[in-house]
Amino acid sequence: MTTLLAFTGLPALANDFPTTERVSFVLECMREHPGTEFEMSSKCSCALDAIAAEISFDEYRTMHTAALANSISGERGGYYRGKHWRGEVRKYDTALAKAKKACFIDTTAARR
Repeated sequence: MTTLLAFTGLPALANDFPTTERVSFVLECMREHPGTEFEMSSKCSCALDAIAAEISFDEYRTMHTAALANSISGERGGYYRGKHWRGEVRKYDTALAKAKKACFIDTTAARR
């Protein structure tokens, strides 16, 4: 019990990603990449941990939103296809690719 109490005063270890965002990321990742449930839940969790180690949740939220909105057609999506957002989408794609590679997620078999 003493050991448990010793850790209660420590801040979260460089991890400001909400649980709901973690679950959403892992479920989306598992949907996009075939494999056994245990294997892919482990690999997809690893990928988000790798991303969280590199960027804050606020940065992730901005980049992820831009990446998702980039595919909206028409005038509404045009805002997110602008020069400023292209850089955010590129950063997100790079961080995601790096995390998937580090966590051995096969991107050649991805389904959308």
